[in-house]
Amino acid sequence: MKVAVYYGPNDIRLEERPRPEVGPRDILVEMRACGICGSDLMDWYLAPRAPLVLGHEPTGVVVEVGREVEGFSEGDRVFAHHHVSCMTCRFCRRGQFTLCPRFRQTHLDPGGFSEFFRVPEPNLALDTFKLPNRLSYEEGTLIEPLACCLRAVRKARVGLGDRVAVVGAGPSGLMIAFLSKLAGATLVAVSDLVPYRLRAARAFGADLVVDAGREELSEAVKAETDGLGADVVFVTAPSLAALEAGARALRRGGTLLIFAPTAPEVGWVVRPNSIFFNEITITASYSTTHVETRDALSILVAHREVLGRLITHRFGLEQIAEAFRLAKESKECLKVVVLGAQ
Repeated sequence: MKVAVYYGPNDIRLEERPRPEVGPRDILVEMRACGICGSDLMDWYLAPRAPLVLGHEPTGVVVEVGREVEGFSEGDRVFAHHHVSCMTCRFCRRGQFTLCPRFRQTHLDPGGFSEFFRVPEPNLALDTFKLPNRLSYEEGTLIEPLACCLRAVRKARVGLGDRVAVVGAGPSGLMIAFLSKLAGATLVAVSDLVPYRLRAARAFGADLVVDAGREELSEAVKAETDGLGADVVFVTAPSLAALEAGARALRRGGTLLIFAPTAPEVGWVVRPNSIFFNEITITASYSTTHVETRDALSILVAHREVLGRLITHRFGLEQIAEAFRLAKESKECLKVVVLGAQ
């Protein structure tokens, strides 16, 4: 089978590998579509682990079922989550599933950017489910990233009447803006440096769009909130400048949620005195879990016409190097999806 292997920055090769062997409680899925995530473009995050097969937003059709598997059959259209928790450790017992040691140990074999991938028993048992017929394979690739955003919006406790700011108008920022409006936010401000993405932000429910190259986000938000600032700020761009801009836009008593990681060597000067007297909450949201994926599916089905517009480019698996170049370099794209057999 064909597999796309990441070897380093701008070095993705299509190789031949044998199909994974299916155990008695596994399934084999033929990949039909898999989205490129922002984390797939962070070389500092990937290069130390290279070579590796990326792709954690896949959908496909079941082509082989282990003899002890129940509930799945050949021909089923499915979504499979790449990480699952153990459900028994201290982290899991406190609902912190993404911190479970097994969470990062579990993965699809070899990854979503391959003609076929094996869904191991833990992933199959906890977070693999069938796609409804009214949802395409391409649309199904949005389940995982939408679930990540849903977890972040819930963790920040966005609710009725909240004023929200989002730094970064990439796919995640747009989904967070959309979900914040669904949660009851009365003002959603989105900032970015790219005009194409600022235009997209309006289509996803942004009430205020801020060109960060020309205007300070904090000033724009405070002008709309009687000088207070945002109740919740999401930083979806992996940069120190984005973090600082987000912090300046936050009101006293507000919540700053870090959604994208910076490189490990990046430092951020935070003044405990200011955090204390302003009672600021700083938190983060990494990945997603079985708790959010099914809710994300329901939201996606209900709003597929809007959310489906996130997908702007499609490439075949044999064009994956080009797909990655576009996702990394283009200023006029949102979600890039790699397609398998159709």
